[in-house]
Amino acid sequence: MIAALYDVPAPAKLNLFLHLIGRREDGYHLLQSVFALIDWCDTLHFERRQDARLARHDSAAALPADDLCLRAARLLQAESGSRHGVDITIDKQVPWGAGLGGGSSDAATTLLALNRLWELHWSRERLLALALRLGADVPFFVAGSNAWVEGIGERLTPIELAPRWWAVLKPAAVVPTAAIFGSPTLARNTAAATLPDFAANPLWFGRNDLQAGAIAYCGEVAEALALLHGRFGASRMSGSGSAVFADAGSGDSPSIAMLQAQELAPSWVGRMCRGLPGHPLAQWAT
Repeated sequence: MIAALYDVPAPAKLNLFLHLIGRREDGYHLLQSVFALIDWCDTLHFERRQDARLARHDSAAALPADDLCLRAARLLQAESGSRHGVDITIDKQVPWGAGLGGGSSDAATTLLALNRLWELHWSRERLLALALRLGADVPFFVAGSNAWVEGIGERLTPIELAPRWWAVLKPAAVVPTAAIFGSPTLARNTAAATLPDFAANPLWFGRNDLQAGAIAYCGEVAEALALLHGRFGASRMSGSGSAVFADAGSGDSPSIAMLQAQELAPSWVGRMCRGLPGHPLAQWAT
């Protein structure tokens, strides 16, 4: 019987592009995107409890009292009928409010880890059904590979991406996702693309349809884009922001050093990230 799982990674992602191609009657947006895993990770630790209590402990940044990790654990416990509980400790390194999927990744790692810790032996397909109930990005992290993404985020086509380094910059400001998606000026009629369209220009295909609205809401996004553009060339916002990224080369080490700390405004975070070929926990579900 497994008593604990330590140092379990929850990697972030970049939206290499993000198109809104429509909206469902229930208000959910229909999108197309490519989600690319990067090695900027939160680290989670799981310790089995013999009672049914679910508890979370924060070793770095404090999280909301009832975050996606606890919601994931509660949902899996209820659906599986497990009598076990868990203590979850999170070393939060991926900034929140960044468009990098940190909270969704934490939830996916929780599903995958508890499936193992509680010895449920659920299939990936069964976990994916729960993941979608938690949030549109959670299925991607459970699925385990870089992906062409459609629908509301649940339609995933695994793809291979060439190895790359990405310069990622997160301004101090947080861009509320609801404010951007709810903007009356947001266009939702980008023409549908195909995977071959992306494959013809995988680095800078398309655009992020949320970027203009985020810039209008928060000038720091424009400042971050300009900083990366000046150092690396083309830059783009990830997800609903406020993190932005630029291509930093494909060699064994970044072609150009990351922005120096003195070049960044206070409370901004910059990191050089390596693209991942797949999720580190991809083998944790069948």
